[in-house]
Amino acid sequence: MKLYYSSASPYARKVLVTAHEAGLDKRIELLSAAVVPLKPEPTISKANPLAKIPTLLTDEGEALYDSGVITEYLDSLHSGRKLIPASGAARWRVKRLEALGDGMTDAGILCRYEITTRPAEKQSAEWMAGQTAKVQQALDLLEQEVAGFGAEPDVGQISVACSLGWLEFRKPCGEIRPGRPKLFAWYDAFCKRPSMAATVPKA
Repeated sequence: MKLYYSSASPYARKVLVTAHEAGLDKRIELLSAAVVPLKPEPTISKANPLAKIPTLLTDEGEALYDSGVITEYLDSLHSGRKLIPASGAARWRVKRLEALGDGMTDAGILCRYEITTRPAEKQSAEWMAGQTAKVQQALDLLEQEVAGFGAEPDVGQISVACSLGWLEFRKPCGEIRPGRPKLFAWYDAFCKRPSMAATVPKA
């Protein structure tokens, strides 16, 4: 398998952490790719018309995207404990948590793009405040729910951890730790996992 990725991408990190947790990381060849929102990258566009990372090329030559599809595919390839429950309430809890983590990342990236791709005089403070509010609301909910996280990692937890890591790395919404001691106690412990230590984002 081959993965188009960037070491700074939280979505690519989510896929890589999943691969490590599933014992599949050695089967994936990493193809570094620089992606910017204003100019699609031609090489990735050949595999993924959305020109986004991560994009996975399977051993059969099929291109898979986005991160949620790739993580579910990887989870189907190993025989160990599944990172996405197959059915029932447990599956929907994990998928909901995954959506929450990805949604925080989405909102944070919209803030970052506003700052990095638009001239200062065209930036919307109201837009950034609205996106930041989504991140803050999600963080507050996670502070309430983190005590119920399972002892073993799942894709929902991986999504949240990668989002938190990126939000602290890029800081598009400012500081996110104050007032959330339980969430960040969990996060700091989760970051000690080998899968997280091996995928720390780099500028």
